[in-house]
Amino acid sequence: MSDVAKALLVDDRRENLMALEAILQGLPVQSVAAESGEAALKHLLVDDFAVILLDAQMPDMDGFETASHIKRRERTRHVPIIFLTAADRDAQLALRGYAVGAVDYLTKPFDPWVLRAKVSVFI
Repeated sequence: MSDVAKALLVDDRRENLMALEAILQGLPVQSVAAESGEAALKHLLVDDFAVILLDAQMPDMDGFETASHIKRRERTRHVPIIFLTAADRDAQLALRGYAVGAVDYLTKPFDPWVLRAKVSVFI
């Protein structure tokens, strides 16, 4: 049984998940990828995570809805969520992210080193 921290990566685009996994490589963290909010919530039922990187804009259940489910559950309410989004022109989205309990908000394209530093804080 390894004691390595886990990061849940949630994005509906496979190439974005692969990019996130590459950015986190070398950190003492195990990446777990989910391609939808529903998949993320299933992972959170069975595993504990140090941090969640959550795409704000996804089909079906978006990042905000996913985050509010995470924050409603006793088991996952304290897991830090960092939102990732392409919609940097809309400050309202960042406010929505903080309103549902996000600890941080990064707009794409983001600096990989900034993301690594932020994830390091939680692992």
